[in-house]
Parts: sequence; structure tokens; C-alpha cells
Amino acid sequence: MTSLNLTTLGAGKIAIDAAALEALPAGLRGSLLREDDDAYEEARVIWNAMIDRKPGLIVRCSGAADVMQAIRFARDNQLLVAVRGGGHNIAGSALCDGGLMIDLSPMKSVRVDVSAERAWVEPGATLADVDKETQAFGLAVPTGINSTTGIAGLTLGGGFGWLTRKYGLTCDSLLSADVVTANGELVRASATENPDLFWALRGGGGNFGIVTAFEFQLHKVGPEVLSGLVVHPFEDARAVLREYREALAAAPDEFTTWVVMRKAPPLPFLPAEWHGKEVLVLAMCDCGPIEKGEEAAARMRAIGTPIADVVSPHPFTGWQQAFDPLLAPGARNYWKSHDFAELSDAGIDLLIGAVRELPGPECEIFIGYVGGAASRVPAGATAFPQRLPHFVMNVHARWRDPAMDKACIEWARRLYEDARPLAIGTAYVNFMPGDEVERVEAAYGANYQRLAEIKQRYDPQNMFRLNQNVRPKTGLRAAE
Repeated sequence: MTSLNLTTLGAGKIAIDAAALEALPAGLRGSLLREDDDAYEEARVIWNAMIDRKPGLIVRCSGAADVMQAIRFARDNQLLVAVRGGGHNIAGSALCDGGLMIDLSPMKSVRVDVSAERAWVEPGATLADVDKETQAFGLAVPTGINSTTGIAGLTLGGGFGWLTRKYGLTCDSLLSADVVTANGELVRASATENPDLFWALRGGGGNFGIVTAFEFQLHKVGPEVLSGLVVHPFEDARAVLREYREALAAAPDEFTTWVVMRKAPPLPFLPAEWHGKEVLVLAMCDCGPIEKGEEAAARMRAIGTPIADVVSPHPFTGWQQAFDPLLAPGARNYWKSHDFAELSDAGIDLLIGAVRELPGPECEIFIGYVGGAASRVPAGATAFPQRLPHFVMNVHARWRDPAMDKACIEWARRLYEDARPLAIGTAYVNFMPGDEVERVEAAYGANYQRLAEIKQRYDPQNMFRLNQNVRPKTGLRAAE
């Protein structure tokens, strides 16, 4: 009997019966790709160019039935499973070497019920896909800041962005989800159906199954918002950051400002002499009425003597895409992240020192603030662990030349270690790279044990382990 050999992580080679393999595409509405197929290479390209793995098979799904078929095939043949939504995850968990990649990217449907202010979204949709449909009706889901991000991974990891202070995390707007579990069955998770699974999906990542449909509560936003950038000379960073934290503390929930410190890209509104020099950027957005936004932004815009101020009314869909050119696919990326209860003077000095040692022109440090509505949800209401108002630091090393790998990664790790004494221990799992396996339990804090118990019920063999993995309660360590 002929067979196809697939290399699987830590398990040598597994022989798959040729008849079973030949039958697989016949049961799919989507398609099956092998390494010699024309579309294979394109299908395995993801956002982070550092990740270069080759699945043995790729199932490109067209619906829940394809996902069910793929999971059953993987289970019956003991294959390692990787799940791709938007392919934007920093850890590159959408790809595996050998095994089966379940590709959800063809599933991009977004349906809006205007009267109910709800949206049903498939897992291959990006934030741009969601925004395009919802903003046609002046509605929005609170999501992230890069429109090429996949809605599935963002939601399952919690999700924060410009609307978080007003409307909470992305997962706080989730009303229900259709989930294919490790046994290949489709179940519904909501506050009244499989509520334990619903709790886990809101921040617990892709540990519990594959979501084939998300139902979101929508919120009235836009279609225009006050938004834009205020760019400061880096020599003023200490004073600007101290005033920033004071102005932020007094801001209404509708108003959000985050900080980016990096070398200035050649943006058209920046004088040429600033291109390539270190700058501090205050990126701000107000999701309320424009005139109220002007009032809310006034104090933040009055800080220091900026190089440029391009804050004005913009279409919300355009603002959601404003950072896309700086975060396009194709670069090598490595992140390290901490949560801080406050932006202390010691923290400010540490960040300033790190920016002065940037290893490349695309490397940056991002400081976001998660508070407002997100902090008014009880800590145990969802799997997302950190409900107190807090700052999130993302040390974003980004570069093109593999020869820069060592310098960029070491820079990010050094700042992470130096900042550890100031951090509170939790972390935003969507910002965690693939080498932080040992950090997952601490990142979820008090919620981890409940997550492990739910994992034991829905995925006792840890089929869904290519993620920031929550191990089943029994402590089973699969494929290590």
C-alpha cells in the first residue's frame, strides 16, 4: 500500500493511508494543497517573515463542514494541527513543519444586522473586512490598530484598540461563537450555551477549538472620528511622557492616546530633516462627536513643541489603516511585552535609554493604555486576565536582513529583562512570541487553572497546542 510521509513535530514520520488521503479532497467544499501544488507556497506565507515552516498538507476551508472534516482527518491520522486565520500572529502559530495546516483565510464573510446592531463574522476576515461592512452603517466592533490583522486571533486573545476605553475589549463584544472542537463536532458557545467554553474563548486564545463564526455586538462609531498624530522631537521625550500620563488620566473614555517611539519614517507631513531621526509620536483617536473630540484632545495636543500635528477628522476606516504601511507583511519581526500598572519615571527613563539604542530604522517601542470600559468588567468574567487599568509595552523589533537577527532580538530581550521589575506579571498573549511557552501560566494569572480545566474537557489530547498553549488540567504534555 502506498503512503505519504508527513514529518510532525517531535513525532518522526507518520504514514497516511493513500486511500484516506485521496478521499479527503472529495469531502471538501474548499481545497487540499500539497507541497508540489502551485498555490502551496502562497498559502503558507504569513505576516512575520521570520517564520518559514512547511506543512505536509494544507486544507483551505470554505465553511464549518470543511473544518470538521479537516479536524477528523488530523485526529484519525495523528497529525500535528496548525490553524490559520489572518496569519498575523507574531509567534507564527499558523504554520507547522509537517502535519496539517487548517487555513480559514478563504472564510471572510461579514453580515450585519443593522436593526439588532449585530454582526456575524467568519474567521478568515481581517479588521479591514469587518470595518468595511460595519462602517457602511455607522457601526463598529472595537478591534485593533492594523487593518490586516485577523479578527479571529485578535478576538480570542482579548483584542484592544482605539475603541477599548469606550466599548471594552474585542472579546467583550462577543455574543456567541460557533466552534469545532477537537472531536470534530460543531457546538455553539454563548452566555447560555456551553458557557464555560464561551468564558474561555474570550481571551483564552485558540486552545479550545476552531471558531467558524463570531457574533458581535456592534456600537455606533463614525463614520468620521477625530484622529491623527502629533510628532515630538525625541529630546523632549521625558517631559512629553510625564505630561502625557497626566493628560490621559483626565481624558474621557471616548479619547485614546498611545505612544510610539522610533526613527521617523519619511512621512509627507514631516520635514525632510527629521526623516531617520528618533521621534516620539502621540497617536490619538476620539470616537465621539467631532466637536467633543476637539475638546478632549486639546490638552494632549498642547503638550510641548511638536514637529507636526496632523490631528483632524478622518473616516474611521481610513484611521484603522493608517499604520498599515509601517506594519506590512514581509519583514522579520520579534516582540517582547510587559503590562505596567503605571508609567513611572523609572519606566520612562528605561524606555528613553532603549530608544537611543534602536538597532534598526523600523524598530520601535509602543505604549498603549487599556482602561475605561475594559477595566469595568470583573476580573473573572472572561479569560482575559488583566482588568485593572494598565499600560502595555510592546517592544517591536522589525527588520529585513537576516544578518540583523541577533542584534534586533537581543535589543528586545534586553529591554524586556530590564523592565521586568516594573511589570505586574500579566501579559497580552497576542503580543507574545513563540519562545515564551513558560510564561503562559503567569500571563493568565488567576484565570489559568480554570482555563486548564476547560481545556481538559474540550481538548484533553491538546490537539490545539500551536498557540500560547494552555495545557489540559491533567498536565498532559503532548508532542514535546
